[in-house]
Amino acid sequence: SEDEPSFVTMTSRIATQRTSSDGTTTKLAIELQDGHLVESVIMRHNSRATLCVSSQVGCAMGCTFCATGTMGIRGNLCSGEILEQLVHASFVLNQDDEKGIRNIVFMGMGEPLNNYNNVVEACRVMMERKVWNLAHGHVTVSTVGVTPKMRQLTRELPQVNLALSLHAPNQKLRESIVPTARTYPIEDMVQALDDHMQSSASNNSHASNNKNNPNKPTSSQTTKTTKNNKRKKAMIEYVMLEGDTSTLQSAHELGKLCENRHLVVNLIPYNKTNVKDVLSCPSEEQMMEFKRIVSSYGAFCTIRRTT
Repeated sequence: SEDEPSFVTMTSRIATQRTSSDGTTTKLAIELQDGHLVESVIMRHNSRATLCVSSQVGCAMGCTFCATGTMGIRGNLCSGEILEQLVHASFVLNQDDEKGIRNIVFMGMGEPLNNYNNVVEACRVMMERKVWNLAHGHVTVSTVGVTPKMRQLTRELPQVNLALSLHAPNQKLRESIVPTARTYPIEDMVQALDDHMQSSASNNSHASNNKNNPNKPTSSQTTKTTKNNKRKKAMIEYVMLEGDTSTLQSAHELGKLCENRHLVVNLIPYNKTNVKDVLSCPSEEQMMEFKRIVSSYGAFCTIRRTT
């Protein structure tokens, strides 16, 4: 009857859906129940699909090259709204008889660690065996660098991958493009990133070496854990902007920062937005030389191509 309450299974909906000409990328504009929009992106590579999810409406970090940063912060997504992005993306893939989402990256709108509790809860549900059952090494949380929250994540959810959006190789340059960088020194952030990658291995080794531990893992459990640890990654994200941050000197500085650390460095060519007309991407030759220099310090360095 009209007096009975109505129930819905989803609080959000797909407002728009755009797929690239080569079919590798689908951008979803998700309308929340309050009318705000967030973006999710399905990225297809071979038979696998990765979903980039948003964690906030807008962002408070104010990075000078980021369109979302110009919005300011309008609100946090609850864990359910984060998870609904995965539901919508799965529906899109199912319509075309494609395989489901294999990887999740928190690299959409917002600073995930400024919405810590909801992001962690969403991650736990994603990795829950009876729900989405995503492998631990297939969920990545990205951050501009909120060092205390990075360390909290290491304590509470060490099994996820962690990515640091660095974008500059030294403190002075970083403060010029990432306003919040004044609060957190680069070395502290990179050390927190390094510690996160080492956390599971050292904790499990500690437990297995403790002879008085009644819950000492069996050899098969230890083997499984070791395999999972090998899949875990700590990454540096670095937007390639024409100018001081993409010089050969900056490449050497970034390489030295990553030296003797088992980090993956992703160089991201700048995609022009309406933020600042003066910003542009370096040439292909410049980016390849930048990559070569960083790699010479022992870092695994890639150039991430986006559509």
